[in-house]
Amino acid sequence: MKAVWNGVTVAESDDTVVVEGNHYFPESALNRDYVTFSNHRTSCPWKGQASYYSLLVNGELNTDAAWYYPDPKPEAEMIKGRVAFWKGVQVFASPEA
Repeated sequence: MKAVWNGVTVAESDDTVVVEGNHYFPESALNRDYVTFSNHRTSCPWKGQASYYSLLVNGELNTDAAWYYPDPKPEAEMIKGRVAFWKGVQVFASPEA
């Protein structure tokens, strides 16, 4: 799977976990050249507290476009160490997959 925003692949992996229709990529699959800090947080009743990353690609900022659960609740342990995307980030199967 690939996550692409603003014409650039921001993550790629053949090991994603799908939860609620979202592909969670391993953190190691992130292209850190395009990932920036965000202090945004949200809470999910069954997954726990989510933290966010923003994306900076070709001078454009996509605020809070990626999220992860640093310490998910036991029911969501399968997404620990993984990142998902939204806000216009396209996620699709890699051609070579």
